[in-house]
Amino acid sequence: MTESTSTPVQPAPCHASRWRIATIICLLVLALAAATGMSMLEQFKAQLSHLQTKLKSVPQIKYVAVLLDDKHLPAQLITYDPQDGFLQIQRLNEVKEGQEDSMQLWALDEQGQPLSLGVITPKLKTSQIRVTDKILSQARGLAVSVENKGGVEPERGPRLPYLFTGALIRKAL
Repeated sequence: MTESTSTPVQPAPCHASRWRIATIICLLVLALAAATGMSMLEQFKAQLSHLQTKLKSVPQIKYVAVLLDDKHLPAQLITYDPQDGFLQIQRLNEVKEGQEDSMQLWALDEQGQPLSLGVITPKLKTSQIRVTDKILSQARGLAVSVENKGGVEPERGPRLPYLFTGALIRKAL
């Protein structure tokens, strides 16, 4: 008969199992923090994309002019948004064209030479005229003249005196 000497297995010290539990908890907390961080990053990207889209849809006024009448009262507010390429013309007074007349908008350079921008749509409170940024960058002022129905040809100048005039101001974006 042989006696086997077996050493009894001693249980692991209590502090070793605590370290294992603490390590597992730390790993779980780190995984949760990483998942939360990734989620917040995706939300930030979505918010940034939404705000960029919203900013593109907001008009960015580059030029503004207030045209004054002969009494120096505001007659028309004109703004230009380079994103859509139109001058917005808002009437501020009650002056309207006659049956056989049209109001024509002119860009004036430094010497006061007129360049026709087009005929203002009659009897509307707000209208638009397509124009390029290049033309406006050379203009120092805007003016409105009363012309025969349909306006005049570009090579022919406006009837003077102008009905409304004002400085064209380039706005800082």
